[in-house]
Amino acid sequence: MVALSYISKGTMRLEDMIYSLPGVLLAISFHEFAHAWAADKLGDTTPREQGRLTLDPRAHIDPKGFILLLFCGVGWGKPVEINPNYFTSNKSKETCEALVSIAGPIMNFILAFVFTVIYYAIVFFVPQTPIVIITANLMMWISLINIGLGVFNLIPLPPLDGEKIFKSFLPYNAVEWLERNQYTLEGVFLILWATGILAILVSPVIRFIFKLIYNGVGIIFSMF
Repeated sequence: MVALSYISKGTMRLEDMIYSLPGVLLAISFHEFAHAWAADKLGDTTPREQGRLTLDPRAHIDPKGFILLLFCGVGWGKPVEINPNYFTSNKSKETCEALVSIAGPIMNFILAFVFTVIYYAIVFFVPQTPIVIITANLMMWISLINIGLGVFNLIPLPPLDGEKIFKSFLPYNAVEWLERNQYTLEGVFLILWATGILAILVSPVIRFIFKLIYNGVGIIFSMF
């Protein structure tokens, strides 16, 4: 598929870029909002005070990250700042940070499922006209981009969400080592990204989750 090629190889046509634009805006906005919402629910009002508890893309889009995600398939939004000292949950700070971190990818997977349902609803119940077909394709692009962003952010390397989630399962000494070598690990991440190794590693996972959601929702709609 062209969309999978876009995520894994970073190449796309003008038509693909137009299709991907709404998906990129939605994926980043909902992803960062989920981080802010989770932190707020755990007692840290920092994201709320900084205006991040909103779905308005203007609050979450980082221009450089947006352009890279649009053209290269890999990018970022404005990081949601949190203060672990403000968490009021009875859970540990590490657990709270992990919950805030995983909220973003989970939101992306939820969006992927929702837009796949919308896609099938259009295909099954709406007369197929050129506009309807374009709309259905757009729904699949949004779904795929959300899966790509969700999977990518679960990679356990800084500065991605997966690193914070991964640390919550490690003993203190291991966490201390990771924090001491954070900049080195960020360099490793950049090298893996620039050489395309990360794309090779995550593309099969993206395809698997995409097919799982696509086929699963398809089975449900085939019962109607």
